[in-house]
Amino acid sequence: MTGPRTTATAPSVAPVVKTITVKATPARAFEVFTANMTRWWPITHTIRTSGAPIAEVVLEPRVGGRWYERGTDGTECGWGHVIAWEPPNRVVLAWQINAEWKFDPSLISEVEVRFQAQGTDMTLVRLEHGKLEAFGDGAEKVRQAISSEGGWGALLQAYADAVVKVA
Repeated sequence: MTGPRTTATAPSVAPVVKTITVKATPARAFEVFTANMTRWWPITHTIRTSGAPIAEVVLEPRVGGRWYERGTDGTECGWGHVIAWEPPNRVVLAWQINAEWKFDPSLISEVEVRFQAQGTDMTLVRLEHGKLEAFGDGAEKVRQAISSEGGWGALLQAYADAVVKVA
């Protein structure tokens, strides 16, 4: 298993940046993204080993809050925690899932999501998954996965679809 490396010795890895515009105010866009990720996070994107489907994805709304999934069987698996909580403009999450798609409390890459008003009822949502050097030798593998067709772009599209449904 390849472990994380410190940023002092790891080569820089370009972040993955994805954007989408949604028909909502920044406050509503922020709320849909953070308050109930279950309504837009695909149940296939799980790292729990119990085999039970995802019952909910939880993001506790505060700095230091946990970010985790809970299965229909009650099992939980951590994904990370909240680094910055700045409604309705920005949330930064510690992604603590390693290159083998397992929770690793010693690893931290960052997912920063910004919500910028575009007129009266549109919001540009910009997601940047950075500090990928933390994955060490697995950094390019992770970067390819999260920037792939089923990665952050697809997740943002599912999120945008949820914004429309709850409007």
